[in-house]
Amino acid sequence: MERQWRLEESTVVDAPPASVYRLVSELRNMGRWSPECRSVRVLSRGPVRAGTRFVGLNRRGPFVWFTVGRVVRAQQDQAFTFDVGVFGLPIARWGYRFEPEGSGTRVTESWQDLRTGGARGKVAELLGTVFAGTNPDRRIAVNRAGMRATLAAIAGTATLGRTGS
Repeated sequence: MERQWRLEESTVVDAPPASVYRLVSELRNMGRWSPECRSVRVLSRGPVRAGTRFVGLNRRGPFVWFTVGRVVRAQQDQAFTFDVGVFGLPIARWGYRFEPEGSGTRVTESWQDLRTGGARGKVAELLGTVFAGTNPDRRIAVNRAGMRATLAAIAGTATLGRTGS
């Protein structure tokens, strides 16, 4: 099977794009929603925007690792994207698109593997296997399940906020 370098999953959330964007762009929420991300610490004050840096603590089973991230796109109510890496090596680009659908929002989460080619890519792949316990061939399945869980959690949070429960 040929390695996949990109993946997308989506769901419809019963909340307007502005509300869902606000939730997702609050990076600390990722620690509540993602099966792997346990916490996020934003390294600057003020609103999150392109250029904002953060550190993520991740865990899957017995494996624990940190990532350093940088927001690369923060387009109000439309798109939010960030890159993560370890030890100065690019690992992945994560993105969210927000599109009106009916009375709600279609949220599409995307992942792009940035561990492409060359010696740096091989080192990044090895680090993923050693620290995250997931080799590149399994990463797509792990991410697909994680993205579905994350989107369900985002939808649950957005719906609770809308109903006031």
